[in-house]
Amino acid sequence: MKFTIVFAGLLGLFLAPTLADYNINISDDNNAAGSGQQSVSVNNEHNVANVDNNNGWDSWNTLWDYRNDFAAVRLFRKKSCIVHKMNKDAMPSIEALDALAKENKLQGKGPGGPPPKGLMYSVNPNQVDDLNKFGQNIASMCRGVPTYLAEEIQGASLFFQSGKCFNTNILWILNISFCGGTVED
Repeated sequence: MKFTIVFAGLLGLFLAPTLADYNINISDDNNAAGSGQQSVSVNNEHNVANVDNNNGWDSWNTLWDYRNDFAAVRLFRKKSCIVHKMNKDAMPSIEALDALAKENKLQGKGPGGPPPKGLMYSVNPNQVDDLNKFGQNIASMCRGVPTYLAEEIQGASLFFQSGKCFNTNILWILNISFCGGTVED
């Protein structure tokens, strides 16, 4: 009986880190390029990653739902959400995001490192009627604010490059630009 209790306790000790939430904080010491401070929370049990970018009025939050293959960014200044399909070729897996975030924190990588991968999205100006089709996590995050669907733009587009876009630079590894009427000032 004692062996079973000890074994169960040790098993719980080793399994807990793989199932639990954890946070990684990344600071931009001098707020270079206006990026503020980012924190990453990963929940392996639910296959969700959350990145908070705290930068005053330009703060935003993004949620990557790996189980449903959708991501959303909540723009606090715009009081809106933008939902998009995850590009698994450019966006790191949940395991890779964990490793990259820890590597960036431990090695002090930041804006001076290699250029991040880039994705560009066109935001549809029509509001989304049913948030539930994107999964419970995104529906909860975007409920109560105008939500728009964005589609990835393949290749460079002069039209969108000349217009205003909202950029989310995630851990200096991925830069996602959202362009269209709902993000312009």
